[in-house]
Amino acid sequence: MTNNPEKNDAYGFATRAIHVGQDPEPITGAVTVPVFQTSTFAQEAVGKHSGYEYARTGNPTRTALERAFASMEGAAFGVDFASGLAAEDAILRMLVPGDHVVMGNDAYGGTFRLISKVFGRAGITWSAADLTDPAVLRDAWPDNCKIVWVETPTNPLLTVVDIAAIAEIAHANDALLVVDNTFATPYLQQPLSHGADIVVHSTTKYLGGHSDTVGGFVATNNGEVDTHLRFIQNAVGAVRGPWDVYLTLRGAKTLGVRMDRHNENAAAIVELLVEHEAVSTVLYPGLEDHPGHAAAAAQMSGFGGMVSFRAAGGRDAAIRVIESTELFILAESLGAVESLIEHPGAMTHLSAEGSPLEVPDDLVRLSIGIEDIADLTADLTQALNKA
Repeated sequence: MTNNPEKNDAYGFATRAIHVGQDPEPITGAVTVPVFQTSTFAQEAVGKHSGYEYARTGNPTRTALERAFASMEGAAFGVDFASGLAAEDAILRMLVPGDHVVMGNDAYGGTFRLISKVFGRAGITWSAADLTDPAVLRDAWPDNCKIVWVETPTNPLLTVVDIAAIAEIAHANDALLVVDNTFATPYLQQPLSHGADIVVHSTTKYLGGHSDTVGGFVATNNGEVDTHLRFIQNAVGAVRGPWDVYLTLRGAKTLGVRMDRHNENAAAIVELLVEHEAVSTVLYPGLEDHPGHAAAAAQMSGFGGMVSFRAAGGRDAAIRVIESTELFILAESLGAVESLIEHPGAMTHLSAEGSPLEVPDDLVRLSIGIEDIADLTADLTQALNKA
């Protein structure tokens, strides 16, 4: 199988996830990509090497992941980073002082912190907008906006943004559209096919899938963007060691079958939450009355494993639910085989407190794992009853 994703359109998603960039190792025939645990590579002569010279610049294990993940996103190029935020940082380094970023008014707290508090100090301006209504962005386009930053579904309110509609507006104003595809994964949604210029992932989440490694990834069809990212990857050095890369590559082989189970379990949890008196609002794009349901159905092949809800009894009730579960683990992060529960306002989104991106204090976020659904519903029911 060729490593060129453009020549693999005939293969299905799971086949590409398992094979692209992962041909048997030529010397020994090893079926699994080896962990090239080395910091440097012998060179045949001065200025003549095999394509690898120093592990920060390139590593064969990392190359395999980059090719595989680019193929999963339908991208020509893919670049791996040490974390999701390192990947975001590399994208934002395309900006210069005076440039502007528009992000959604519901975004991951780490993204908000990076844009507002790190790049803001470097002269990058930003604003938050309701990107679920493209007219808001079109009618009030900020001066010198170079990037529109979209999450869909968003973290943690599970709102949905019409990627194609926002892409059209961004491109009409000579701006790039970046889509954080962490929640949906390339199995359920491929933003480049809807007009996005850049796709970013925290591979810590669903792509790795086992809560055992941290990483980030960027996919694009834009050669200039790829050149920039490669330069930043090498010049800044926010790269992972080969063992972490290997773990993520191994985890992604089962992304398709895991996401099917995440979807199935999430749908059952949503059914429980909708009927329970301790819940005032369920936030899940699979619900037909969700404002973004139509957009999600049009650009996603499933609605994902993330569910949020608001507790009917306010913040205290939300905390009681969170602290009463037994199988659902109180922890940050998401997208792994085990189910997690958290309070975004006090945990993952605390940095947005007091900003336009502040989240409700009665909000509970669930990352639905792949455990037996009867056990998950029983656990969540007993916790909700205590609220």
